Parts: sequence; structure tokens; C-alpha cells
Amino acid sequence: MDSIFLYAHAKINLTLDVLYKRPDNYHEIRSIMQSIGIADRLKLKKIDKGIDLKTNGKIRATRDNLAYTAAEKFFQASGLIGGVEIFLEKNIPIAAGLAGGSADAAAVLYGLNQLYDEIFSVEQLQVLGGSFGADIPFCLVGGTMLAEGIGEKLTKLPSIPELSIVLIQIDYFVPTKEVYQSLTKELFGDKYSNRMITVLEKLSDSSDIQLARCMGNALEDVTIQKCPEITQWKKRLLAHGALGALMSGSGPTVYGLFDRLEDAQDFYRHWADEGNIIITKPSTSGVSLVQNWEGTDES
Repeated sequence: MDSIFLYAHAKINLTLDVLYKRPDNYHEIRSIMQSIGIADRLKLKKIDKGIDLKTNGKIRATRDNLAYTAAEKFFQASGLIGGVEIFLEKNIPIAAGLAGGSADAAAVLYGLNQLYDEIFSVEQLQVLGGSFGADIPFCLVGGTMLAEGIGEKLTKLPSIPELSIVLIQIDYFVPTKEVYQSLTKELFGDKYSNRMITVLEKLSDSSDIQLARCMGNALEDVTIQKCPEITQWKKRLLAHGALGALMSGSGPTVYGLFDRLEDAQDFYRHWADEGNIIITKPSTSGVSLVQNWEGTDES
């Protein structure tokens, strides 16, 4: 096999609790992460040597791109002599709290491992990915997971129901480091994750609304101070029938969970002129291997 096609799925945070600030200045978190259908598309092709990254123009094809970094790390860790040509079609909103860069890095690690005879286990790839991106270990496996530590300690959870997910991309840049640095101790603690785990472990017909009631993000109050539009979009989602609405990651993307696709589509029709709105769904995987890009449905 000389080439491979992949989807790199975005993620949302159903919950994000910040427990405390560690001595190394990172923050200990508990977060329930969920892969979603929207995905970047990548083609990886073996070449004799070097790393050649090309994109569809929505993001720079430079050495500081996480897809490039992932290829570098893979060849350094494996000791293999070889190279790769990467084409990255960017579809996930950039710097939006959706782990788009981490998803690309995960897809490159996974794809190279396939091209080079699976010399690493998934667990080894997660350790390698975690050395340069906290969300990469999750993005390698995806689905519904509890993430702890700085995001590298993962526990599989029951899948959430098949809901429609509406994303609103807000045109405002929020540096993740700045958001964490602005956290106060009053926002620390496990306020959301334990409750949602209990609901997920006892899935029933009423689970949709129960899940929505458990949604929460400790970073939201901080980011809203910088970007009040978040509150406005949450109110719009709830007014159109969303079971719950929340900011993902450090923001500024807002999402709503709908149990009826028709309600999600109605929201899109009503507000499409006001913002960049995407309707998607949960995904059970972080990286999807496909035969080609033509005729392949989002999953």
C-alpha cells in the first residue's frame, strides 16, 4: 500500500471540568469528549524521503502545522527511512475549540502507521501524540470518552444517543492559554462530568434531556467575558428547541444538541445569514480510513 485516504474528525466537549492548576502550570481536567461527523480529509502517499505538506488553502502548509509535526515525530520515533506527501483538505473550523489541528495530527500518525506496516500499537501512537498535543490521544480513537490529566488519560464511555449537533463558528480568536490563565479557583472542581457519566451508564428513553442537563464547561464564563456572542447564540439555540447548548473547549464555537433533525434544520434556515452554521452528528471514531473521497458519506 503506497497511499491512504482518511477522515480526521472534530470533537466537542460535552463537559469540561478544571480541577486544579498543577505545579508544571498545566491544569488537571475531567472532560467528556465526543467525536463528531465534521472532518478534515487527508491523503497520505509514500515518497522516498522528506515531508511534503499541501493544503486546500484554508490553512498554511508550514512546518508548524500539526500534521507536519506528526509526520516528523513518527519518522523520528520509528527510525524508518522514508517520507510522505500529505494533502490536507481543511473543513473543521480553525482555532475554534474543536481540536482540528489535533485531529489532523492523529490522522497522520494513524495513516503513516498503516502505510508502514503498523509498527506501533494504538497505545504507543497515543503516547507519541500526547508528547506534542493534549487532544491527540483522544483524536486517535474518538467516540465518547472521559479524558483526565491534561487530556491524555482516557476511559471509554457508552456512546451518546444519535442526536443532531448544530455548530456555530464565531469569528473571534480566543488563545487557549489565555483562557486557562484567567481561571479563578471558584471555577475549579468536578461540577459536570460525574453527573453525565452516571446518565451515560444508565441510558434510557429520557437520556437525551438528562444528558443536556449535565452539560457544562468551566471555561465558558471566562471566554464569554471576551466574546459575549457566545451567550447570544446559546439563547438562540435553546429558543429553537435545542436540548442543551454549550461552548466547546476554550471556544469560541458554540453547539446545540437536538433530538429532532427537523428542528436543527429549522434553526439553520432561520439563522444561516447571521453566522457560519454546520449541522452534523456524533461519530464513533476519531480517524476514519476510507477507500477514497468520492461518494463517501460523513460518519
